[in-house]
Amino acid sequence: MKNFKAHILIVDDDDRIRDLVKEYLNQNNYLVSTAKDSNDAFEKTKIIKFDLIVLDIMMPGKTGLEFTQEYKDKINTPILLLTAKGEPFERIEGLEVGADDYLTKPFEPKELILRIDNILNKTKSLVVKTLIEFGNIKIDLKKLFIYKKDQRLKINKTEKIILEKMINYPGKIFKRDEISNLIDLGKERSIDVIVTRLRKKIEENSKSPKYLQTIRGEGYVLWIE
Repeated sequence: MKNFKAHILIVDDDDRIRDLVKEYLNQNNYLVSTAKDSNDAFEKTKIIKFDLIVLDIMMPGKTGLEFTQEYKDKINTPILLLTAKGEPFERIEGLEVGADDYLTKPFEPKELILRIDNILNKTKSLVVKTLIEFGNIKIDLKKLFIYKKDQRLKINKTEKIILEKMINYPGKIFKRDEISNLIDLGKERSIDVIVTRLRKKIEENSKSPKYLQTIRGEGYVLWIE
């Protein structure tokens, strides 16, 4: 079986561009899947964990910007945006909603490869922590358990998503709407309930938290010693 460098999803409503980009990336040892629009792309991300998404901005239905804003945190995959106009405001907006880079059409195939390689190299340098110990606590996100003294407490899917993000960004304040986007939950009160539940599993005294703290008027933060 051929050893591909990475698996890339190309999302563009133009059949010709999809086929050309796919052919060129295949020639450069990338495994490539394609999608005709944002809905098609999101359905594929439910099945396959891609290393990178090359995403056209101007598409019928949900645009590339809307896709990035809505799904980037959920799929946790780097995104390279393709823009036909190359307008500064469009590029800035793309970066603001979470895109990792952008490329203006028409582009040189060599530049596409260089930008893809640059994103993938940065991504590989970021090691996602799934096991961490602090105080008397050990969190194992692979096995979905929190170990506290002689207790073994189960982590559910929602708690795992929140903990994984916080563990990898200790000291960062996560606003409620940011957490809501991560777990696809709209009610602020429900987020408070989830955090309270996590505190009971992590803290010695959940009413006076040492690690998972509330920053009044801003959100939540995980302080790890």
